[in-house]
Amino acid sequence: MAAHSLTRNLCSSHFHMQSHRPSQPLLFENCCGFPISAELVLRSFRRNRCNRFGLRACVQSHKDNCSNGSLGTNAKGPTPVRRPQVLNNVEIDLVDGIDRRYSTTVQGEPQWGNPLTFHDLSSRGKLVVAVDVDEVLGNFVSALNKFVADRYSSNHSVSEYHVYEFFRIWNCSRDEANHRVHEFFKTPYFKVGIWPIPGAQSTLLKLSRFCHLSVVTSRQNAIKEHTLEWIDKHFPGLFQEIHFGNHFALDGVSRSKEEICKSLGATVLIDDNPRYAIECAKAGIRVLLFDYENSYPWCKTETEDLPPLVTKVYNWEDVEKQLTSLVLSS
Repeated sequence: MAAHSLTRNLCSSHFHMQSHRPSQPLLFENCCGFPISAELVLRSFRRNRCNRFGLRACVQSHKDNCSNGSLGTNAKGPTPVRRPQVLNNVEIDLVDGIDRRYSTTVQGEPQWGNPLTFHDLSSRGKLVVAVDVDEVLGNFVSALNKFVADRYSSNHSVSEYHVYEFFRIWNCSRDEANHRVHEFFKTPYFKVGIWPIPGAQSTLLKLSRFCHLSVVTSRQNAIKEHTLEWIDKHFPGLFQEIHFGNHFALDGVSRSKEEICKSLGATVLIDDNPRYAIECAKAGIRVLLFDYENSYPWCKTETEDLPPLVTKVYNWEDVEKQLTSLVLSS
């Protein structure tokens, strides 16, 4: 729906409101493509002398036409009006900013046409974002730690995992640690014991409207099939591509995350590993270093020691804010 058509449609309709408010907020989602609470809508409406509601930005004639309950119109035709700001939040700011950027002008008058929604941004070039799997999408370490405790009576808390080199935590050889991890891959601890990080699913769904999302994981090729199944189960249809670095593998060639991100044209990486973050930042890739609720001991690199392109984030809400800000400022 064109923005000016939306304005006319809203102006020519009256909203009869009851004296009491509903127990649950009403949602208006037909016009803008995402839910709008009734309270926010009401802020942009005012009561006229017919005891009805009209948009504050609508243009009326000299007098309200109460006899037929409709708003008057200018004899010379509709007067250009400022588009009503029904919402005042990050999503509207984002859409409005991009809408203005790509609007065209005909004979000096703004022609808004179809206002862009997040899904429309594919034709304009979405922000290319690479997303890690373990500890960013799912809780790998806690599942592995439970397996090691049950299978080897090696009891540790997740807070002890100050590095991602597990042999240092388990006090065993590197080969023994690799063996334990690959044994873990064959068990239900791995196959059904890893759950999505809170907020990841809902946030990625929103981000997919203005970001081109791909998975870039250091996981081994040996668990590729299960990883693909897990992603498809918990994050269906959200990722355009899925790439495996095959790090710490018993066989096969490894690829660095920097190399994979460059091949994708990714400008942002979301990862929990400071080493990968620093490597990618040095290559000019912006990194959101994910430390969920400040609970990842391996992610405790001091902020002043991080390159300027690395930003610490502590949950998926932080991720959404950072990426939205990048889109608005680009």
